[in-house]
Amino acid sequence: MAKIQRALLSVYDKTGLIPLARVLATRGVELLSTGGTARALREAGLAVTELGDFTGFPEMLDGRVKTLHPRVHGGLLYVRGNEAHEAAVAEHGLAPIDLVVVNLYPFEATVARPGVTLEEAIENIDIGGPSMLRSAAKNHAFVTVVTDPSDYDEVAGQIEATGETTLATRRRLAARVYARTAAYDGLIATHLPRLFAAVEGAGEARQPAGLHINAPLAQPLRYGENPHQAAALYGSFGEYFRQLHGKELSYNNILDLTAAAQLIAEFAGEPPTLAILKHTNPCGVGQGASLQAAWEKAFATDQQAPFGGIIAVNHPLDGPCANAIAEIFSEVIVAPEFTPEALATLQQKKNLRLVQVLQDPRRSAPWDVRSVGAASFLWQERDLKSTTAEDLKSVAQRAPTPAEQQAMLFGWRIVKHIKSNAILYVAADRTLGIGAGQMSRVDASRIAVWKAGEAGLSLAGSVVCSDAFFPFADGLIAAGEAGATAAIQPGGSVRDVEVIAAADARGMAMCFTGCRHFRH
Repeated sequence: MAKIQRALLSVYDKTGLIPLARVLATRGVELLSTGGTARALREAGLAVTELGDFTGFPEMLDGRVKTLHPRVHGGLLYVRGNEAHEAAVAEHGLAPIDLVVVNLYPFEATVARPGVTLEEAIENIDIGGPSMLRSAAKNHAFVTVVTDPSDYDEVAGQIEATGETTLATRRRLAARVYARTAAYDGLIATHLPRLFAAVEGAGEARQPAGLHINAPLAQPLRYGENPHQAAALYGSFGEYFRQLHGKELSYNNILDLTAAAQLIAEFAGEPPTLAILKHTNPCGVGQGASLQAAWEKAFATDQQAPFGGIIAVNHPLDGPCANAIAEIFSEVIVAPEFTPEALATLQQKKNLRLVQVLQDPRRSAPWDVRSVGAASFLWQERDLKSTTAEDLKSVAQRAPTPAEQQAMLFGWRIVKHIKSNAILYVAADRTLGIGAGQMSRVDASRIAVWKAGEAGLSLAGSVVCSDAFFPFADGLIAAGEAGATAAIQPGGSVRDVEVIAAADARGMAMCFTGCRHFRH
């Protein structure tokens, strides 16, 4: 390959752009650019040729047409040394473009914003970018194409050293381009039907006609759920979580910490709240004036299960809470931030992973996808349903007291994160007993009562939360006998009348939410 003489730079994400461009300028490479990218290069003191001057055709249609031109794609696609191509290039006065640096309009980030309009989404569908990337990648024998800022240093290093890139690098980068454009188009194909449905009044639950999953390898994992299973992590995990300390995350760690982060996100912006999870199930959640107070309430729920568990907090983890947590062995601690005092304490434990939450993982996509074998996948909307006091329907003779209602709303955000069948006993700011993943709802209640007893906690005056309706009165009766004075459940059973009568017979308040939270 001949030395790189001309480069086209057009990027939305300008991370690392200027250092790369400086290397190119030092090697005498002519810089072509458009719009904001050209402006950024000029502000950095670099000479830039506007693409409109290069093509002889102005940018038009509000920027929709600027790179879709034969001088661009001819310069990218012609096969150097091919007599017919060389003749066509000479006849039409085309000039080679040897390097393309392009990243795409942020369609993913746009459609992830709450309340995004169809018009906003459409305007963030990149046309020229993918076209240039595909042209350059097809002709990678002669053209270097870069779409990810993480590759800038390697490309800059090779050009700085030799004025060109290696064929192995160009091949690797070309493959990355097609993975990127496939993923980009897949996201558009997945999101547009949902947005069209919303505009047409059909709601946003319209399932995509096909699943388009293209996630890059983030990191290999030592093994899967068990040592005999190979495993790896794919996708954009690093955009949502940053590991600050500890040995490599395992497959099970990732399952657990993402479950913990999703639960604690229910309490964003609220007083200090701490959750302890084991095998993706909460085993204690507390809320208090400080994280240490929240820890004491959460840990008191179950003082056995937290060993080797996952801890998540909704406020920056401070020194006093870190000192309390450090008294037991934990696998992972998840927090929005860690104070220097907390880091000083916790980094003494080499096997403890500390993970910072960079953004709410529930908002990464509004759906869940699960493999069920047989080359088949289940798709569903993510359970982001929130319940407020206005959503509660009091169905018993006695209405809940303000304290009971507060406990209902506290517990309802937690029970949706417990595997079904799920029964949870709570006070207004702490869990008291948890029964998870049982085949019988009565058994789940019995386990929750037993766990509370083991922890020395009284259920007198507690609120019982059931992720799905009580199919029979027996589950509600068991809760009343355990000391619960109020219940929250979806309602909807054919025996609701019997369950309500059982509540009335025991003077219990009960509210229906009209929303089930199964978690399989």
